[in-house]
Amino acid sequence: MPVYITSHEADFEPPGNRSLKQWINYLIVNEGFEEGDLSVVFTTDEYLLSLNMQYLDKDYYTDVITFDYREGNIISGDVIISIDRVKENSEMYGEGFYRELCRIIAHGILHIIGYNDNDDKNRLIMREKETYYLDKACFQGLI
Repeated sequence: MPVYITSHEADFEPPGNRSLKQWINYLIVNEGFEEGDLSVVFTTDEYLLSLNMQYLDKDYYTDVITFDYREGNIISGDVIISIDRVKENSEMYGEGFYRELCRIIAHGILHIIGYNDNDDKNRLIMREKETYYLDKACFQGLI
């Protein structure tokens, strides 16, 4: 099943869509799951804020929102990412833009897989997973 990568209201298209899709598949399979229909959508702060308010009743900017449609072992869902937040985060943390972008993509997919970042212990586990998969992205020449 495919991974769809698209933009909504943001003038952005990541380079290397094929490599990015392969990396996403690697992450999913390495975690013991199968790839289903997964959309990665790049958008603006304002659009993601509207989704955050509409679906999660939260009135603040965020870098990613995930909608989990997983069925059993098949990972399906929407990972919606604010390119504005990725740019700001990359500058704030002194991280390259594409590395931060891949971190946020991994973060969203890990949420669909079932990881949570609701406390310090889980945040640390999630950060370690993100870093592991970022190293794999570097290997594939994505970042």
